[in-house]
Amino acid sequence: MESRNPATGELVKRYDELSERELDAKLALARRAFERHRRTSFADRSKPMSRAGELLERDKRRLGALMTLEMGKTLKAAVAEAEKCAWVCRHYAEHAERYLADEVVETAARKSFVRCLPIGPVLAVMPWNFPFWQVFRFVAPGLMAGNVGLLKHASNVPQCALAIEALLREAGFDEGVFQTLLIGSGAVSGVIADPRVEAVTLTGSEGAGASVGAAAGRALKKSVLELGGSDPFIVMPSADVEKAAKTAVTARCINNGQSCIAAKRFIVHEAVYGEFEQRFVEGMRALKVGDPMADATDVGPLATPQVRDDVAAQVEASVAAGAKVLCGGARLPGPGNFYAPTALAEIPEGSPAYRDELFGPVASLFRVKGLDEAIRLANDSTFGLGSSVWTRDEAEQRRFIDELEAGQTFVNAMVASDPRLPFGGVKRSGYGRELAEVGIREFVNLKTVWVA
Repeated sequence: MESRNPATGELVKRYDELSERELDAKLALARRAFERHRRTSFADRSKPMSRAGELLERDKRRLGALMTLEMGKTLKAAVAEAEKCAWVCRHYAEHAERYLADEVVETAARKSFVRCLPIGPVLAVMPWNFPFWQVFRFVAPGLMAGNVGLLKHASNVPQCALAIEALLREAGFDEGVFQTLLIGSGAVSGVIADPRVEAVTLTGSEGAGASVGAAAGRALKKSVLELGGSDPFIVMPSADVEKAAKTAVTARCINNGQSCIAAKRFIVHEAVYGEFEQRFVEGMRALKVGDPMADATDVGPLATPQVRDDVAAQVEASVAAGAKVLCGGARLPGPGNFYAPTALAEIPEGSPAYRDELFGPVASLFRVKGLDEAIRLANDSTFGLGSSVWTRDEAEQRRFIDELEAGQTFVNAMVASDPRLPFGGVKRSGYGRELAEVGIREFVNLKTVWVA
């Protein structure tokens, strides 16, 4: 298990995977920790969760530098990620008790209600692209609900995984309430099957989701999957095109283009297509690619050579099929996993850029004649995670909100996750929800209580 600097290719640190005996000991510790943690009050849990938020704020520069070192996001983006993690800790420290309060239901009983109770150790299989945020949006609701967490993080961010465990211990959570498991993907199904583990949540690729979902199904355990996306970004004639184009550049290249909710397919009405394309391409060309530690850098390296090569292969296949390169379209020379911000147009159906997920700074532009065609093209994907629509027309807004096949529709704004709102997708983007009240209730026992 290796930590490598994506900007240079340099090996930073190597870790051994847990032995079977070490893994068994951690699972046993998780079970014992749960028996104690489940009996704590919301006030007991809120104190260390609030402290975790304070530590994230205090150490955001150090933790941000660690994220940048391991997966290549710009330092300013990494610092912002630590700040967002602090937010989700504060949010659940404050609201978890209300989210999980008893729900009184009037029946023939003297008293009847629904109570939310913790279920046990939950395995979180998390990706490298947001190495702190993806974990904390599981940790904050999970630990506040009274569960304990087991983290199988991506193999290229082991230092981030260990830093999260250390931070939560420093915040005051008891030993075993949250543990990092340095294991490979081959060991995941065994952990899911272990009777000491009650459920699993995964953020990752379709393939990983299918594997984890199947393992959970065989074990008859709850799972939540947040998978990929090929999010549409739709611009209609009534939109503020200048603002839409500027936001589109940010929405495509956030996290060096490696975000499941990054806008990827830009579907633009023919009446404003020319202006949008010009502004968008100018914005993409103006992005500074380089050292992710430098404040002036907009786009850093992709996380691994494989990610960069996969993006390059998808672009090359799309161009070979007839797509037109408006800017970029190539690996950048020198060390590191750098790829130029890219815009493609005139994309033929059947090419990768038409509906697949391109996990890098590559945008697919489409020209459409009207609202119906925009909705049809937006839904012409196996994914259904986020969607962004730009229109001042309220009737069009209603159509998009009701008819786009996505877990989220943002109107005149780019898609973003927010602790106050549910997050998740439909179709092959997964199932279940994270965040808000819905998210904390995914891994609880909704117990019916009837008192005669």
